Amino acid sequence: MNTEAPYQQYICDACGYIYDEAEGDPDGGLAAGTRYADIPDDWACPLCGVTKADFRLYRAPSREELMARSGSAPTAVVRRGGPAGVVIVGAGRAGWSMAQALRERDAALPITLVTRCAGDVYDKPLLSVAVARRLDDGALVRESGAAAAARLGVRLMARTEAVRICPDTRSLRTTRGTLRYDRLVLAHGAQACLPPALPAELCWRVNHLDAYRRLRAALGDVPRDVLIVGAGLIGCELANDLALGGHRITLLDQASHPLGRWPQQQAADPLLAAWQDLNIRFVGGVQVQQLERAGGALRLTTACGQRFAADQVIAAAGLATPPRLAQGAGLAWHNGIAVDAATLRTSDPHIHALGDCIAIDGQPSRYIEPIARQAQAIAAAVCGTAPAPYQPRAAVVRVKTTSCPLTLH
Repeated sequence: MNTEAPYQQYICDACGYIYDEAEGDPDGGLAAGTRYADIPDDWACPLCGVTKADFRLYRAPSREELMARSGSAPTAVVRRGGPAGVVIVGAGRAGWSMAQALRERDAALPITLVTRCAGDVYDKPLLSVAVARRLDDGALVRESGAAAAARLGVRLMARTEAVRICPDTRSLRTTRGTLRYDRLVLAHGAQACLPPALPAELCWRVNHLDAYRRLRAALGDVPRDVLIVGAGLIGCELANDLALGGHRITLLDQASHPLGRWPQQQAADPLLAAWQDLNIRFVGGVQVQQLERAGGALRLTTACGQRFAADQVIAAAGLATPPRLAQGAGLAWHNGIAVDAATLRTSDPHIHALGDCIAIDGQPSRYIEPIARQAQAIAAAVCGTAPAPYQPRAAVVRVKTTSCPLTLH
């Protein structure tokens, strides 16, 4: 008879990362099966860098528990003629964090979540370490969108495109009809930038689970020549991960060294040293001029005349907030959707925003750690509970290059 206690999960209060004892944190030196009690005190969260002291025991709350916390009666649907409630656009980390923060405060609040994907709950940072950890796309999903919606009492409109915001009527036009809202929350994230010389149909942009699944299917089970344009955080993580999976990587960047936002000795030098035994070739100081098909492969030409052949090309040249929804509604814009720093309210008092799509004083918010705190600030404002003002903090960046994990500031 096996009397060993079942494995448990612990959640980071800073960023929402969940440590699962069954899986451990191999990149952080914790083998699968490592109990929370046995984790060294100086271990750091893989996503945001806080210590073990900032974790607590976690179990996904049931709807009944959320109802008990909020002290109100449940509702499951938005009824015609009834209160419009809150409409959330986006079902990534930001959208689901927002839905849960609202539900914790009000079990009766009608919540509708609109997303172009299936709405499955997963940790996006795992997309750039999944090959090394031998995770298939199914293992990346922590909870299906349908299950999360049922647990939180949320109406999920999956595979639905948000078309236009109509502020004067407080309505959102979608590909499945028009939704009324009392409050609208934009949590649709940012898109991977596409350099002008890279045709969209010839390269991959990996910023969500659906795109990652298609890339993995295209790579198949044999080694491929993969060209990655952009040696920033995501480009380096993908290069490291795919190389560990047996693929041959060429990594290009305009900067002379990878992770060019940081001093070379702090980031690039230790990373390149760790890559000496991997099939990764870094070429810096180059500008992409053209990408075209050449026989059965792709051929990339740089402005200085160099040519590179590849089976697959990935664009990892940064992120940009898609402007269509916000600018179509006349919302203030400054390198993203401009929001009030404390309440995350946009220039329209009935619309809030959080996550990758926002900018505070012109500074985009591109990291995981702030999302949970942003959701709490918005939920407090929407539900009229005790204020929980958001306070921006300097980011601690965890570079998940498993050959040489880095913590950068």
